[in-house]
Amino acid sequence: MRLGVLGTGTIATAVVHGIARDINGDGLYHQITISARNKANAEALAGQYDNVTIAENQQVIEASDVIFLGLMPDVARGILPELNFKDGQIVISFIADLTLDDVSAIVAPAEAKALMLPFPNIAHGNSVIPMIGDEAMVAEIFAPKNSLTVLNNQEEMNAILCAQAVLSPAAKMVKDAATWLEENGVEMARGEPFLRMLVASNLAQTTTPELLDALNTEGGYNQRLRMHMDKEGMPQMLSAGLNGLKS
Repeated sequence: MRLGVLGTGTIATAVVHGIARDINGDGLYHQITISARNKANAEALAGQYDNVTIAENQQVIEASDVIFLGLMPDVARGILPELNFKDGQIVISFIADLTLDDVSAIVAPAEAKALMLPFPNIAHGNSVIPMIGDEAMVAEIFAPKNSLTVLNNQEEMNAILCAQAVLSPAAKMVKDAATWLEENGVEMARGEPFLRMLVASNLAQTTTPELLDALNTEGGYNQRLRMHMDKEGMPQMLSAGLNGLKS
């Protein structure tokens, strides 16, 4: 498949890493043409993969059947109207702040098929991908090694966009706990990987109600810390933060 990527920031770069090693239905690697929006990232990708080529924005479009938009919203509004998309091309957007209808209007006569929100770990597979639009098209490129969460409309996408922001404070909590461990004699090189694996493995295998129930031993460490944080207002702070993002 001939794939093009406009934008080579953190997320777009992770996407390229995630698909550059894939074999398509014909037993061949995807041919991927990327823009040099971030010169260092683009050159690193082209240097690592023989099937990745750097080109100017219009050349990316000319060389591609499916085009990914990995641009910031203000950059996209400035760049995309100046480019000539072609009838029959498919566009998949990573731009959360532009609706699928917004993108469709900008890239016509190409067809905006899907809006998806990649996360950094898409570079390695086993990532969750929230999306709206053409599930089959996204699945053809990113499944089954990633898991699609198919949403019904833009309202659901907006809610997911807010809720996914829990990832950053969760990572910060693990980092802070690892710092606390280091202050108490367990160096970061051992404590931080332990905490990451602890959280990731348990949440991956068990639903949150089941896990909370299992960790609710009367007087146990997990129960006591959770109750302390609840008392300090963490649930209310989380709700207030999410409501703030939604507004």
